[in-house]
Amino acid sequence: MTDLIIVGAGPAGLAAAHAARARGLSVLILEARPRIGGRVVTALIGGHPVDLGAHWLHAGPINPVVALARGKGWRLKRAPVETHLFVNGRRQRPAQVAGYHAAFGRADRALAAMAGRPDDQDDDDVAAASLPPLGRWTRPVRAITGLVCGRPLTEVSAHDFASSEYADNLFSPEGFGTLLARLGRDLPVALDTPVTAIDWSGRMVRLTTPRGVAEALKVLVTAPPAVLEGGAIRFTPPLPEITQAAFAAFQPAVYEHVVLQWPSAPFQGADRIATLTGRRLPGLGLLTRLDGTALHYLELDGPLSQACGPDRLAKAARLARTILADQFGARAIRDLKVLTATDWQADSLARGSWSSVPPGHASIRDMLAVPVAERLAFAGEATDHAQWGTVGGAWMQGTLAVERLFGPT
Repeated sequence: MTDLIIVGAGPAGLAAAHAARARGLSVLILEARPRIGGRVVTALIGGHPVDLGAHWLHAGPINPVVALARGKGWRLKRAPVETHLFVNGRRQRPAQVAGYHAAFGRADRALAAMAGRPDDQDDDDVAAASLPPLGRWTRPVRAITGLVCGRPLTEVSAHDFASSEYADNLFSPEGFGTLLARLGRDLPVALDTPVTAIDWSGRMVRLTTPRGVAEALKVLVTAPPAVLEGGAIRFTPPLPEITQAAFAAFQPAVYEHVVLQWPSAPFQGADRIATLTGRRLPGLGLLTRLDGTALHYLELDGPLSQACGPDRLAKAARLARTILADQFGARAIRDLKVLTATDWQADSLARGSWSSVPPGHASIRDMLAVPVAERLAFAGEATDHAQWGTVGGAWMQGTLAVERLFGPT
């Protein structure tokens, strides 16, 4: 007899397992992938660790993973606050960069003010409706803000904006996936074990897998809402309508990396954000010179990711070359190589980079967090208001889910 079975060995599942073991509970994690980490994975590219999912440890002062890593003496680096700004390929002077940041700050404050209002007010409008006039910086601010929200601002709830609470970021030079793997090293995890059905009709909850049936007093499911909405797990009896409605209301956020090797890139300083904008480009984000190397992330929002289509790497390479040549000229990209491109939306176990809330559905994060019949619960970044879309939010919610299922310590 197991006290708690956790479906998924991503950040929420690992956090829940740690919290359960701290209470003296028996626990088992069932993971469909051949690795732990979920949407946090580090690959060696050219001998250097590169994160192909989550990269930054957002909101350092409130991020529980930051506290854990520091408590174990693991090395973290603070993300620089200096940024690059190019308009039609021309580096902007400090005064222009300051103007752009001021416009971004005005947008952030206006949107964050809406996000901070109680969800029961009748003002769950599109986030775009809260944007103040920003003059010449309107297009890039809208584009970059839509990128960090995972959807265009016309498709995001005003209560669900990624505000400046996400500042004060850090990252692991060894890769976030490497760090998370350490946090799961001593936990009981069954890899390559997808759960296909959960029967919560009796006193014990029964989980069906290709390896057989497992039973537990309580079960925590950390799979993304889009995966559950797609029917990856069959629930008996069917889940309450309020839970099913929450699954259906979420929309997948799109935030993809195209990893570039570009030694002559016009960016100085390690790990800095670059914004490109111009006549034919509303706004594009890059993370430049990862850990001081010649590697860069070119970030794709929904429309750009969709333009890459299924022939991912070849089309992403053409797209990157077209955009960067248009900005900096063909000679500037003569040594550019496109190494890989992520596609979390096509990943059957992710179905998106994180879970986004559309206008009119601000309450679904709370709806999904409510346990079903006191023995079945759901958790992940999707159930966190303060740090949704982040590993810190998922970790926090995994810990809280154990408390919701078993009561306070």
